[in-house]
Amino acid sequence: MGASGAGCARGGIGLDSPADADIHPRRAKRSRLGAPEEDHMSLDGKVAIVAGASRGIGADIARHLAAAGAKTAVAARTETVQDARLPGTIHSVAEAITSEGGAALPVVLNLRDAESIQACAQTVMDEWGRIDILVNNAAIFIPGTIESARERHIHLSLEVNYIGYIMMMRAVIPHMREGGGGHIINISSRGAIPPGPGPYGDDVRRGGDLLYGGIKAGLEHFSQSQAVELQDDNIAVNVLSPESGYRTPGLIFAGNDPENPDLNFEAADPMGEATVWVCQQEPSGYTGNILYDRSVLA
Repeated sequence: MGASGAGCARGGIGLDSPADADIHPRRAKRSRLGAPEEDHMSLDGKVAIVAGASRGIGADIARHLAAAGAKTAVAARTETVQDARLPGTIHSVAEAITSEGGAALPVVLNLRDAESIQACAQTVMDEWGRIDILVNNAAIFIPGTIESARERHIHLSLEVNYIGYIMMMRAVIPHMREGGGGHIINISSRGAIPPGPGPYGDDVRRGGDLLYGGIKAGLEHFSQSQAVELQDDNIAVNVLSPESGYRTPGLIFAGNDPENPDLNFEAADPMGEATVWVCQQEPSGYTGNILYDRSVLA
């Protein structure tokens, strides 16, 4: 069972041609390309929660949001390192941010616990008085097919990768509405792209990430439906995925030697930069998008 920290990006159908947009019309509306412009919103004074930020993609997103001026809550379960293959805690990430001049708050968060979710939102409100940005990034990857995976692991995957995201949104939406709007970014994966009609060759992924990808596909549908529901509240809901797999602790966890772990991880800076760019857009005009990090920044 893979450990958390980041949405895993895996193989799938590419999206580099008009034909791809025809195959996947829900992805035809993509980002406006280009670097942030001077008229984009400043993140100075904004308050962000990054769920699943103790390592990997989430930690990099938190770091970039803080560098852009947002007060950033580093939310996750990990307070102390329990496994050498999974370095990083909410405290180490928050300390790294503050050492660079940013504002960070470590917050314990368990996405399987409704009270923990509500407490996370309330802690941020008590500290900073508002919530403008939520990035749902926490994830767990369950390898295998629906027959080989244990039943409890199937439920665990749904609780963390789908239900937990919904409950985090429920917890922050009232605060965003009261504050005049905000941005919600749900981190997904290329694994959400379905393989299309058969028959299938050896180049089509099998097992492995199909459960994870199916859940992420549901998350993308849910995110766009919520973009519709929340538009009048000036709350944007977008989805962001890595275009390629980053070598993060969570991604290589299963194959990493616990006795002599490989700690040569890859920073997911494009995910952090793309998150900042999305949050600099006006929520009322930039919502319901299924985005990929490098395409946003191209």
